[in-house]
Order: sequence, then structure tokens, then C-alpha cells
Amino acid sequence: MESTTAVMDAPRYIAMHPNDNVAIVVNDGGLAQGSEFACGLRLTERVPQGHKVALRDLREGEAVLRYNVPIGYAVRDIPRGSWVNETLLKMPEARSLDGLQASASPTPRLAPLDGYTFMGYRNADGSVGTRNILAISTTVQCVSGVVEFAIERIRRELLPKYPNVDDVIGIEHVYGCGVAIDAPGAEIPQRTLRNIANNPNFGGAPVVVGLGCEKLQPVRLFPAGSIPTEEGDSCVVTLQDERHVGFGSMIDSIVAAADRQLARLNLRRRVECPASDLVVGVQCGGSDAFSGVTANPAVGFATDLLVRAGATVMFSETTEVRDGIAQLTARAATPEVAQALVREMQWYDDYLKHGGVDRSANTTPGNKKGGLSNIVEKAMGSIVKSGSSPIDGVLAPGEKLKSGQKGLIYAATPASDFICGTLQLAAGMNLHVFTTGRGTPYGLAAVPVIKVATRNDLARRWHDLMDLNAGRIASGEASIADVGWELFTLILEVASGDRKTWAEQWKLHNALALFNPAPVT
Repeated sequence: MESTTAVMDAPRYIAMHPNDNVAIVVNDGGLAQGSEFACGLRLTERVPQGHKVALRDLREGEAVLRYNVPIGYAVRDIPRGSWVNETLLKMPEARSLDGLQASASPTPRLAPLDGYTFMGYRNADGSVGTRNILAISTTVQCVSGVVEFAIERIRRELLPKYPNVDDVIGIEHVYGCGVAIDAPGAEIPQRTLRNIANNPNFGGAPVVVGLGCEKLQPVRLFPAGSIPTEEGDSCVVTLQDERHVGFGSMIDSIVAAADRQLARLNLRRRVECPASDLVVGVQCGGSDAFSGVTANPAVGFATDLLVRAGATVMFSETTEVRDGIAQLTARAATPEVAQALVREMQWYDDYLKHGGVDRSANTTPGNKKGGLSNIVEKAMGSIVKSGSSPIDGVLAPGEKLKSGQKGLIYAATPASDFICGTLQLAAGMNLHVFTTGRGTPYGLAAVPVIKVATRNDLARRWHDLMDLNAGRIASGEASIADVGWELFTLILEVASGDRKTWAEQWKLHNALALFNPAPVT
């Protein structure tokens, strides 16, 4: 009987569908020329890990199938056992958006999943936070340095007085002035900033810092009544106010406003909440060919569990689902949802066309090094994060979930990790799940980010950055369901504050990145 190590070292590949004519190499480090699989297939050349091998002879012009989808067309004859990389594929044209509609046979809903809870911070508006954070929002980039200075003082002098508050963070950005404030598209960054300040993890108690002369005035960013106050004390600080004499005066005003809001936040306590109060954003970055084999399917399994438990799950990244749009409209819960999906895809097609590019600009050198030949192949692996539930709603960039909106939601965003995370924050997520194959230290200060590795090697090397290893699916040590349930349990533990993610422990976070399609003046 062969040892486990011998089996693991034997040449292995994974095909995603019986009709596929290519498969990806599983073995760490790839396989050398002449390596022979159990089925008798022999490599005619070295193939790196995660890259595709031809399972049979492919003729010039023939569709290369992965996920039972044409990810490209062979530019020349490709012998069986050859390495099939991006140079040998012509990418298919984008699927037309015409004629797409909701399926006549809607996707059936999965059985409810009852009895799961977490310990969260309930807000006055009914939303629930997974963390208790003071947010200092800014109306313009000019004040960012002042806010950063103030935050250091707040952490040093005030936070020790308020042990129930987790942190104080700045919602900083490069918007607010020098922009066409009323141009088409300008509403996106403005509503993004407004909705981020009202994220559930901030408890309805932000501090707002402005300069005074900027185009994005506080009253424009936060219409009357949308900025909470305590006993008439404003939480808006304007640096150009005449009462400020010197830099120290500005800092004192910010610290005083923060002190009032910290006192409010410190009164909050975790209470038992149903899993239905979770709002989870799912995303992938630094993707490789294993993303669609291990981590993303496991996330999709957990997505279905969350939706069954009544929670809200948002998936995004328009260019990374564009080639699966027919799959999405077929899962739309209503014709209106299908139309909204098409609307967002068309808007983004037009946006890219205006910039002189198309969806093919998405893939990175790292994606290709990890075995993803083009955006079609990448999209097929990305879309599985959404699981199999019906799609219940669509949000345009920067929009916020409506009160009581539950289920699986498509939140339209660019695929940029940082912009996607920023827009999901604006939509109201209180916890983030992020998969990676190449590896990234990505994190967000506003919400805990659970990082899921696609490969055993990445999980081993980045053992103190990855929170869950889905690579065990490829090595046969665990099933998709096994890892999906592990992730679901981990989400509840992290949401409850019982466990910190590695990004939280190291205090790693990326700057927020606003999506501003409007002109800069």
C-alpha cells in the first residue's frame, strides 16, 4: 500500500468537467517533461503548477474547454500532453448582453438553516456590527494629515479610557475638491463616503472633519439629520473655523469630538444575534488557477450556508463575472433582478470602452503566472464564490443595502481589490472573506478580513497571514463541503470577536480607494 506522501508526490491533475479537454497540474513546483499520470497521459514538456495540460490532441481553431466553457481557441495544433498557456489561446468575444433574462424556471431556494448565532453590536437602525470602532470621516483629502496626527493622540490618550471600543480609524481618501462635483458619475464617490461613515461597525457615531473651502461640504455629504449628535454637541470639525488658532487647536477640537463619540460607543455591548444579521462581502485577489478549484468553491459553499441562515452575502467584481452573465441572469430571483444585472454589465462595458480598453485588461502578470490564461478562465473561477442560491438584488456602485434586504446580492464594483472592498464597505458589509492564490497581505481597518489560501504551499509559506487553507481540497485532504463548513464556523467566531484574523493581529489594512468615474478638474 502506497504511503500518503507517495500518493501526494505522484503526478496529479484536476479537470473541472467531464467535457474539458484541458486540466491543471496539482503538484507543488509543477511537473517535468516525461511525467506520467495514472491515466497514462505523459507530459511532452514541463508544466508549472496550476497550468493547463492538453488531455488530448487539439486542432488549430478548436475550442479549449475548462469548466465546460470555451476559455479560448487554439492558435495552432496542440499535441496531447502539451502545456496550454495564454500564448496558445485566442480569447473568445464577450457574450452579448442582448436577450438575457431571468430563467423561466427560477433557481430553487435551499432549505433554511436555523439555530446559528454570533455575538454582535446591535445598532439603533437594526444593523449589527462585528466590531466597535470610532470612524473619523473626512470631506476632503487636504485634512488627512491632520486626522492622522489626531488619531495617534486619540489612540494614545483616549482609547485606554474606553475599553469597549476596538479602535479609531480614519476614512481618508483623495476626493472632495478639484473634482466636477455635479458631473454624471460624481454621485458614486459621494454616496460611497456617506454610506461608509454609516457602516454597522461604526455604531452610528462618526466624527466628520472638513477643511471649509472644499466642494464636498459636510452638509452635502451628510444631509440634515444624517450625522448623529449627542446632547446637541456636533461631531463635525471644520479646520478653517475662526476659533482654530494654530495646529494644536485643530487637534484639540478633533480629540474633543472623538471623546464624546467614544463615550457613546463605550456603552455598547455584544449581544447574541442571529446569523441573519451578518452582511458578508466575498472577493478574490492575487488569483490563480486554483482559485476556482479550491478556495472560491469553498466560499461558494459557505455563501449558500449563510444565505440559508438568512444572512446577506455580496459578491462583486464586474469584469470577473462579465463572462458568466448568462449564468447570473438564469439565477435571478425576478426579471427585475436580471435586468439590473444586465444594466450594470452594460454600464461597465461602456465605461471600459470610453477608456479605450475592454475586459481583457483585467488579468495581471501574477494571474497568468498562476495558470490563468485570460479573463474568461478567471471569470469562471471567480463566479463560483456566489454559490448556487438565487440572486435577490443588485446594487450600483456606492449604493447601500436597503433595510431588511437579505439573501445573495450582486454589488457592482470594479475588480480592483481596494475599490471593491471600499464599495462593499459602503454597501454595509460587517465582515469580509478574501481568497488568494498568489498571496496578498490585503486587509481593511473597518471590518475583519478572513483570508483563504487556494494552495497548500501558500498556506505553508504565509502561515501567519492566511486564516484558512483551502488547498487541502486539491490535495485530497478535505472536500469542498469540509472547508465550506470550516469557513462558516470561522465567520461566526470572527464576527463574535472570539477570534482575530491575521490581518487584525498585525493591523494590516489597505487605504480606501474611491471609484470616481467623473472628471477631475
